[in-house]
Amino acid sequence: MRHDPDFPWLSCGDFFRFPDPEAAEGSVVAAGGNLSPGMVLSAYVQGIFPWFNEDDPLLWHSPDPRFVLFPEFLHIPSRLRRAMKKPRFRITADRAFEEVLASCAEIPRPGQQGTWITADMRESCLILRKEGFMHSVEAWDGSRLAGGFYGMQIGPVFFGESMFSREPDSSKTAFAVFAGRFFGSMGGTLIDSQVYTDHMARFGARNISRQAYIRLLHRCFSGCDIQYRKTGVPSSLFCRKTDWSAFFP
Repeated sequence: MRHDPDFPWLSCGDFFRFPDPEAAEGSVVAAGGNLSPGMVLSAYVQGIFPWFNEDDPLLWHSPDPRFVLFPEFLHIPSRLRRAMKKPRFRITADRAFEEVLASCAEIPRPGQQGTWITADMRESCLILRKEGFMHSVEAWDGSRLAGGFYGMQIGPVFFGESMFSREPDSSKTAFAVFAGRFFGSMGGTLIDSQVYTDHMARFGARNISRQAYIRLLHRCFSGCDIQYRKTGVPSSLFCRKTDWSAFFP
């Protein structure tokens, strides 16, 4: 995994203070460091995420605006709603994380060359999966993985990373089931989609300013971590992991 040899490897209990994203002129907040668990978790709770191509330096972004979905405003398109009344796909969670991750990286997307899910990113995701933060939701057609998505949950916030489909409506069904039936039961209050996509816009996601997003994150995390509320440095937040298998049949 790429890293700055002079930068320490941070465990889940470590915290790194990034530059203030609200002071950034563009999307890029910082460069360098590494993709250790503590570094990545620290970034996400500050409204920052790693995003770079294979030949780029390690870049940390906080785009303005930010694309988010509030579960109470979830909209399931009528055609998808009709299709879900005759269930074609079996939806599970955390049953095939590595396959979902690999599929998101490997399946081509129209108008996109290559993938931002580099070998380094995949290695980081697998570490965070073992630590209990990364999750996947799968759509199965019989025994075949037809689609799905993955992302990270920290406290009440789910940070969506990527999705794929091998069959029409597979990933859409997986997301609709997750957001509509289970996320609220997990204590979830916000789904972060990072940047605009037509796909998530159809579900009701919308742009908010970076400033509003950072403040929203602070409110979300302050409710479950007293130290974070006082200092902005998490204490129990990185210990609050949700077992998704308890919510999915």
